[in-house]
Amino acid sequence: MSVYVDTSAFLAAFTADDAMHERAKRRFEEFARQQETLISTNYVLLETISLLQRRLGLEAVRSFHENIGPVVRVRWVDEAIHQSGLNALLAASRRQLSLVDCVSFEIMRRIGVNKVFCYDPHFDQQGFDVIG
Repeated sequence: MSVYVDTSAFLAAFTADDAMHERAKRRFEEFARQQETLISTNYVLLETISLLQRRLGLEAVRSFHENIGPVVRVRWVDEAIHQSGLNALLAASRRQLSLVDCVSFEIMRRIGVNKVFCYDPHFDQQGFDVIG
């Protein structure tokens, strides 16, 4: 099974004072034991690294890069996917919905992945099977 991973799950796993920290860490351990294929995008990784650096510093970024980088298959966002995500964002006209989320929805639909590890209600609203 393939599971898409969102920024919210990455942050929860790497931020000790996050309310979902222990749960996220356990979920990543389960994925490793079950040898799940974890997928994300370069946009999610950029967003995650930026937030980790700002909130926790470069050591958190280094830990993320060394521990998560090797186990996540990165789907690179091209111009067409970026434009589709931007169009979806503008059509939704919802301030709390992000371009990164809209691009994630587009990628997930294109590659046929319905399961997502996240703590973001937007994925459920889009009809994806949320694993938290």
